[in-house]
Amino acid sequence: MKKVCFFVTSLNSGGIENYLLRFLRHYEADIDATVYCKGDVFGELESQYRKLSNVRLIKSKIGYFNFKAYYELYHFLKKENFHSVCDFTGNFAGFILFIAYLAKIKTRIVFYRGSSNRYNVTFLRNFYNELVKIFVLKFATSILSNSKAAYDFFFRRIDKRFKVIYNGIDSKVFNINESKDQIRNDLGIPSASYVIGHTGRVHYSKNHEAIIKVANLLCNKYSDIHFVLCGKNTDIELVNSVDIAVKEQVHLLGYRSDIPRILKAFDIYFFPSVTEGQPNALIEAMIVGLPIVASDIEPIKETVPKELINSLIHPFNVDDFVKQLEENYLSKNCSNSTHHKEWAIEHFNSDNQFKKFFNELVE
Repeated sequence: MKKVCFFVTSLNSGGIENYLLRFLRHYEADIDATVYCKGDVFGELESQYRKLSNVRLIKSKIGYFNFKAYYELYHFLKKENFHSVCDFTGNFAGFILFIAYLAKIKTRIVFYRGSSNRYNVTFLRNFYNELVKIFVLKFATSILSNSKAAYDFFFRRIDKRFKVIYNGIDSKVFNINESKDQIRNDLGIPSASYVIGHTGRVHYSKNHEAIIKVANLLCNKYSDIHFVLCGKNTDIELVNSVDIAVKEQVHLLGYRSDIPRILKAFDIYFFPSVTEGQPNALIEAMIVGLPIVASDIEPIKETVPKELINSLIHPFNVDDFVKQLEENYLSKNCSNSTHHKEWAIEHFNSDNQFKKFFNELVE
């Protein structure tokens, strides 16, 4: 087994953390993994990581110019003699890769999982961001991303170290024995409803403001339309945004660990994100066979079949989202979702995509 140290901010449920969890589960017999949470916290997925026999979890605060933390990290990496390190925090991997270089770790990987800067812009933050990116370019042996859009945003030039490795998803996970009616009954949703669903934590990138505006408009117009939103803090931060008249039609589920089951309760998937890396949630919805209504940002254009690109909508165009969802509701149109399901299962096959990443780690 190859010893690999993975760096993440935390184990809170998100695209990075779920991707790494699936990958480590896939290669449980082949990788001796240390997952280093440099934000000094674990999170909702901690228990699932601990179930894996090949994973050790560490948390420690490493940030900005914390020289003591970097000194301790150097001795840790030197002592553990890892075959490779992989940092999932984009530009902010720069100093970690430098320390790994000093510790003589031959394979040093950065994996970009977003296509924009996810911080409030200030002069000092931009300066730090550009500084650590220099370290990435200097000390990374591989620069990976799950979308071409990330390279277009972060880099003016690319070289042989740059590779796009798309997300891998095991479609068998979505084979759920329960019926749609059973799941809806458990969630308190009438079985004859038309259910528009979204999965994702509350974050500006997910554009919940637009989702709630659309939900209020459609639910006020049609009594049998129900919206289901699940993801961390949806049950806390969105409650006051839902019109009182339609509160029984908008279901805010909060964090759920049974997403494959929840997806089966949907009739259509709504995903108006403002920014993404490559959206796992959207891929999962296609694999389940749901028709989708989504925004026209570049990472989503890269994620869906070509024939869907022209139907994508600007993330802030609430009127067009309402129109497209209403058209699907009235026609009960599945919009070739069976074809899109087959395309997604093949395109994001976990065996193929995970193998590409595994080869980068162990070569």
